[in-house]
Amino acid sequence: MSRRAYAIRHVAFEDLGTLGGALQQAGYQLDYIEAGVDELPAAAATADLLVVLGGPIGVYDEADYPFLGAEIALLRQRLAQDLPTLGICLGAQLMARALDARVYPGGHKEIGWSPLTLSAAGAAGPLRHLAEVEVLHWHGDTFDLPQGASHLAASALYPQQAFAWGQRGLALQFHPEVEARGLERWYIGHTAELAASGIAVPELRRRSGQCAPRLAAAAGELWREWLARCAS
Repeated sequence: MSRRAYAIRHVAFEDLGTLGGALQQAGYQLDYIEAGVDELPAAAATADLLVVLGGPIGVYDEADYPFLGAEIALLRQRLAQDLPTLGICLGAQLMARALDARVYPGGHKEIGWSPLTLSAAGAAGPLRHLAEVEVLHWHGDTFDLPQGASHLAASALYPQQAFAWGQRGLALQFHPEVEARGLERWYIGHTAELAASGIAVPELRRRSGQCAPRLAAAAGELWREWLARCAS
């Protein structure tokens, strides 16, 4: 029997990437929910998996983007029941907010490739597949670790890069899902941010060509292990 997964997408080019293939291999039926356009389906509250993807808005921008309140409420409901829930970048920040942690501007952008430092808990779980692997960071906001969450990873610039909630909640500030080819859409969609941050697209593209293939292989192992845990 197939499992049902929903993915909330905030901008079209920030999609599931390598996670999409892993979901297909694991037998999930996937539906995207387009944030701000689609109503959150009632079935998302109890689906086998919910993924909340990234985007260029802030959790604290709810007055401008009121659909964020509905996403936070959905996450709070799922996390209270320990239902399989994954947040990536903005999705991770929304998970932190749903768990009553503070989310705020971090003071500087972290855009580019660098490795993680895993905590003992991170090294003992699915994130161990990313040990010594450079991952893509693309954010300016950060969050405090929610009370009761397990800290999993940090970077050189930000201490909060991943946390676990219960047995089936996973929040990732970084982007393990990306592929080099798909990132071309990011360079177009985020051109203003890249220019304002003084980041040269040719150099970022070169680094992505170096790092993305290894990340894709490692992330495949991460996804398989975490999805198996969610299904148990």
